[in-house]
Amino acid sequence: MPEIQLNKIGVVVGPQKPDALAVVSELVEWCARSNIALRATPDVAAQVRCASLSVENEELAEDLDLLVVLGGDGTMLGASRLIGRRRIPVLGINFGYLGYLTEFTLQEMFTALEEIRVGNFWLEGRMLFDVSVVREGQVIEVHRALNDAVINQGALAKMIELECYVNGDFVNRFRADGMIVATPTGSTAYSLSAGGPIVFPSMSAIILTPICPHMLSNRPVVVPGEAVVELTFKKVDDGAMLTIDGQRGVALTPVDCVRIQRSATTFEIVRPRQRNYFEVLRTKLKWGSI
Repeated sequence: MPEIQLNKIGVVVGPQKPDALAVVSELVEWCARSNIALRATPDVAAQVRCASLSVENEELAEDLDLLVVLGGDGTMLGASRLIGRRRIPVLGINFGYLGYLTEFTLQEMFTALEEIRVGNFWLEGRMLFDVSVVREGQVIEVHRALNDAVINQGALAKMIELECYVNGDFVNRFRADGMIVATPTGSTAYSLSAGGPIVFPSMSAIILTPICPHMLSNRPVVVPGEAVVELTFKKVDDGAMLTIDGQRGVALTPVDCVRIQRSATTFEIVRPRQRNYFEVLRTKLKWGSI
């Protein structure tokens, strides 16, 4: 089992979660009793009387032993961006709706923290993408994705035509509303809605899911996680967008190449010992319900 010396904990609260502030106040008291330093994002820290997290260039600028996330899966995606390349264990407390990533309930939070203190927990490293936009041979932007990178026409409901290469080998020319390139973690997000497969989250794999393809024979494809995926345009109008985890957008031009490959770092999620992934799927997807 992994070991974590809890000396400093950070806490992130999802937007429009006023009920979570009361929980942070309880967390302040628990940390004080446990001789643990607590840091919160500046907006939260000002309301619950604790020190602020140090953040530079949208990433954490200080070391934490654990990051507690109070929110939904969107808040966890934001937390993965905040952590950057640091491998800080993340404890997700579900204040959202589905909660594939925030698996712990509010009632389980303090029990989970006590279990972490004695090393009784699972830590699961989730695959991340490095997503690069290459324009005329130069990398102009690089983003990290936990769920997916999506290319579509943006506000206009027009079809785009793109070519896909894996490790330099031509895969196919897709005519579709767009393309989703998902991690196993993101296989239960947008990719699933577009007909993609569910992939066990600890696997090393890249899922290519076309959005409403013109040819019904264009099906989702799963390639090795160590592969390099490149997408280039054969037909695209102004307004094409690359969206990272549904939270960051990059405007694309017809000459751009979007390169996606596994990141050298992983997103470390604390998972409940008493639940397995299939139980999560049965609950969230309501398998077996009438």
